[in-house]
Amino acid sequence: MNAFSFYNPVKIHFGKGSIENLRKELPQYGKNILLVYGGGSIKSNGVYDNIVALLNELSMEIFELSGVEPNPRVETARKGIEICKEQKIDLVLAVGGGSVIDCAKLIVAGAKIEEDAWDIVTKKVFPKDALPLATVLTLAATASEMNSGSVITNLATKEKFSWGSPAVFPKFSILDPTYTYTVPTNQTINGIVDTMTHIFEQYFNNATSTPLMDEMSEGVLRTIIDVTPKVLEDPTNYGYRETLMLAATLGLNGYLSLGARGDWATHNIEHAVSAYYDIAHAGGLAILFPNWMRHNVHVNTAKFARLAEKVFGIEVADKSNEQIAIEGIEALSAFWTSIGAPKKLADYEIDETHFDDMVHHCMVNGPFGNFNKLQSEDVRKILEMSL
Repeated sequence: MNAFSFYNPVKIHFGKGSIENLRKELPQYGKNILLVYGGGSIKSNGVYDNIVALLNELSMEIFELSGVEPNPRVETARKGIEICKEQKIDLVLAVGGGSVIDCAKLIVAGAKIEEDAWDIVTKKVFPKDALPLATVLTLAATASEMNSGSVITNLATKEKFSWGSPAVFPKFSILDPTYTYTVPTNQTINGIVDTMTHIFEQYFNNATSTPLMDEMSEGVLRTIIDVTPKVLEDPTNYGYRETLMLAATLGLNGYLSLGARGDWATHNIEHAVSAYYDIAHAGGLAILFPNWMRHNVHVNTAKFARLAEKVFGIEVADKSNEQIAIEGIEALSAFWTSIGAPKKLADYEIDETHFDDMVHHCMVNGPFGNFNKLQSEDVRKILEMSL
């Protein structure tokens, strides 16, 4: 392992009825609450009413920002920042999945600066302070409820970038698996793919002597694969939902990358694709990741072969590492296809029209990827393989 420092201050309240923890958590931050949420599903499933009733019991002054997009936009964050400054917001409460929480992170950071919010995303401004943020999770996918990262889209410039700051770690997060019972099937699938790709991004690294991290990642992946068909068949099964929710949080809260720096090249490529086509992030990853693997299997064939054996149960007798690795990649692709994830860019009616733009988007900061540095020709090859 590499030497490392680790910091994660997020308090998690996990389990059925954990929303009641708002009673003891919120009063310490103040009375003015900005409630941030997405397209309205929290109103149809009762989550909104439960939270508002509780806030009213606590005599909180409630302000709202609704309509956060699946690929959250800087324009929406700017609206939230304006509310925070005008209404002297004490705490932002994000209710939703990763997109809502990512947007809220930019809001709490942007509320403390005079510059434009996009300057934070493009790393021209590095936030050292932020308003307090709390989250109520309704979709298991990104672990944004327990990390300091965020991804924001700028429609005007066709750009989508990740950013992060220790200042935007949530103060606390409420994780009630019952809040995910009514998540549509396609979003449950997206959450599963998202969680798995986060783990893959960390699993493929160049650190040496990482048996503990490898075993932990492989164990979470096996558990996800085991429970996925069960939850799709029985979406209101508490045990299945709590397993997926905890797996998603573990997938990107830092615990699986101790002593190792993950790759993250595929996420960079997907950001370029969805910046132009506004597709589901996980859908893009389901298409791109197997092709990133095929393109890079030669870099550390033994690591790919280990994944194939440990996670997908590929038989290894009388086979080369390359054969085992390729079978594992095909098993991953087949698994995602079997649950309804897209397989080709053509599934979204995406062709080569914007490939030059996408490659340029990816290369804005030069070669990228920590497992294997990708050049522009590598990006184009992976995109072409994904058609």
